[in-house]
Amino acid sequence: MLKPLFKRMLPQITASAHCDLPCGVYDPAQARIEAESVKAICEKYQANEDPEFRTRALIIKEQRSNLVKEHLWVLWTDYFKPPHFEKYPQLHSLVNEATKLAGASGSKGSADPKVAEELLAKIDEIATIFWETKKA
Repeated sequence: MLKPLFKRMLPQITASAHCDLPCGVYDPAQARIEAESVKAICEKYQANEDPEFRTRALIIKEQRSNLVKEHLWVLWTDYFKPPHFEKYPQLHSLVNEATKLAGASGSKGSADPKVAEELLAKIDEIATIFWETKKA
C-alpha cells in the first residue's frame, strides 16, 4: 500500500539534457585562469631566491595545477559527449596531454614558465573546440 502511494508522489515529468546542468556552466576559461596563475607563480619563483617564498610558491603552484586538472576533467567528463569526440577525434588526446601538462610531469612538477605556456596552449586548443561545439 505504501509503495503505490510513494510512486504517486514522485514527479511524473522526465527531463533530459546533454549535460548535468543547463548549458552555460561549463567554460574552459576556468582552467585557463588557473593555468595563468601557474605561469605567474613560475615566473615569480624564478625571480626570487628567498627559500621560504619559493616553498610557498611551489605549494600554491601545485594547488593551482590540480585545479587546472579538475576543470579540464569536468569538461571532459561532463560537457563533452560522444558526438563531440566523433567530430573532434583529437579531443581525447588534447585533454590527456593538457592534464599531464598540469600534473606531476608538467607544471605541478616543474617551476619552468615554458611548461606553463605549453599548458596554456593546450587549453587554448581545447577552448577552440569547446566554443565550436557551443555554436552547434
